[in-house]
Amino acid sequence: MWPHRPLEWFPLMWIFPLLFLVVMLLILFRGPGRPICGRRRMRDREENAKEILDRRYARGEIGREEYQRMKKDLE
Repeated sequence: MWPHRPLEWFPLMWIFPLLFLVVMLLILFRGPGRPICGRRRMRDREENAKEILDRRYARGEIGREEYQRMKKDLE
């Protein structure tokens, strides 16, 4: 009736909880500087805003007065 005996796969069943445990430990102990789900920290966003402002000023998209005003707003 059954192609395999019911307990034939039982010795292999410890693999699934072990894999689950390993994945959970990797997620929990990623390290303090590594974001979860690809999100950046707020400090990185502030640095990126200043870098974008610097690039726009370097390309000549904004003038000196506007650059200094925006830089002051970011600080």
